[in-house]
Amino acid sequence: MNQVVIYTDGACKGNPGPGGWGALLQAGAAQKELFGGELGTTNNRMELMAVIQALSALKRPCDVVLYLDSQYVRKGITEWIHGWKAKGWVTASKEPVKNVELWKQLDALVQGSGHRIDWRWVKGHAGDPGNERADALANKGVELALKNG
Repeated sequence: MNQVVIYTDGACKGNPGPGGWGALLQAGAAQKELFGGELGTTNNRMELMAVIQALSALKRPCDVVLYLDSQYVRKGITEWIHGWKAKGWVTASKEPVKNVELWKQLDALVQGSGHRIDWRWVKGHAGDPGNERADALANKGVELALKNG
């Protein structure tokens, strides 16, 4: 399996507000940068979109080390999702899961892609070069959303 390192990040100017997502994918010497954004979104939605878009960009099953600074996404996909699915997409407090359509999309990617994913949390804005680049890409996504209105 191809080895891929991915860094993802989301950004939002206001929460909700205009937001962006960014992803840096590295496989050997090859590198790919992805970003996008939307108006009237939240930081958590953008964090999820960054991971969804990064994993969607992989064309075959890969051995992935995925760095993200969102505990919401990391814990959501590795811990909480099992209970949400078992309870019909409601939380422990009987509330509907927020961003359920994105969680379902991410779950389908994780379960159906054949990827082996090592989810690694990294502290945001702490000088990690991959995380800093993903953050810069997410901010480009915000600019794109604002420009395209």
